[in-house]
Amino acid sequence: MTVLNALPTILVVDDEAANLQLLKHILQADYQLLFAKNGERALELAREQRPDLILLDVMMPGMSGYQVCAALKTDAGTESIPVIFVTALTHTDDEVQAFGAGAVDFITKPVSPLIVKARVRTHLSLVRMDELKETRLEIVHRLGLAAEYRDNETGQHVIRMSRYAQLLGRAAGMSESVADDLLNAAPLHDIGKIGIPDSILLKPGPLSADEWAVMKTHAEIGARIIGEHRNPMLAMARRIALSHHEKWDGTGYPYGLVGDAIPFEARIVAVCDVLDALTSRRPYKEAWPTERALEHIDAQRGKHFEPAVVDLLMENLPAVETVRQQCRED
Repeated sequence: MTVLNALPTILVVDDEAANLQLLKHILQADYQLLFAKNGERALELAREQRPDLILLDVMMPGMSGYQVCAALKTDAGTESIPVIFVTALTHTDDEVQAFGAGAVDFITKPVSPLIVKARVRTHLSLVRMDELKETRLEIVHRLGLAAEYRDNETGQHVIRMSRYAQLLGRAAGMSESVADDLLNAAPLHDIGKIGIPDSILLKPGPLSADEWAVMKTHAEIGARIIGEHRNPMLAMARRIALSHHEKWDGTGYPYGLVGDAIPFEARIVAVCDVLDALTSRRPYKEAWPTERALEHIDAQRGKHFEPAVVDLLMENLPAVETVRQQCRED
């Protein structure tokens, strides 16, 4: 049976054998190590083995460490690998050049074993945090697609409307991080539909009053599925799932909230959700022309939708159309 090596892999690059031996002695107990004595071989190993981190000398024959780092950062397969320079250079300009080439850290020789271990451990932890965040966001996105596929032929709807929402959030003055949370939270707006019986969700004709009452529970179901979290993105996702069917004039559901009582991100998603639903083809309807959809949304200004959010949409139509073209059904 093959046992996979779970240790992180570090590529050590230095033209001096003594330096390689020293770094090997410092790191070999905790990491799987690869070694290269010049820049060309370092690039080969980086592309073939995809190490988790690279310790890179600066002054080497042939390619310098700066050139190696720049080449790594222009290659899609290696650009995300963190590079720490390990060098005898100590001038501030050298550090500036190192960070300009794309390095994440700079260790001066002669190296301290404690500093090398601490810096390596820190940057590998940051890589793991980024990977965990990426995985979490991908799971959130896939859950949104799962809900969408329950009553639509395509999952492109959640991609388009969430990008519309991010765009309008930025236009409204949200910071980049909050707008990114909106991008990643919006796909979960209809996650509660997972809890609606197929006989109601997939019914081809109009719903009865009792069936419609069940359908409307998907907002509260969605909030329960997401749960309550301190994480800002998941907390936002819960607010959106619960409130994206509320209406500005108080005639929405589940609570009949009025005006500013509706979370701002849910007001944005409400407009974006309707816009994309109207302009998309579905088994039960043809896509509306954009002009007709915008006329409908404008007519609902102050009723279904917050007037200021409708204004944001109208002011950013070229960017919205660009997103729609980039995420077409085909």
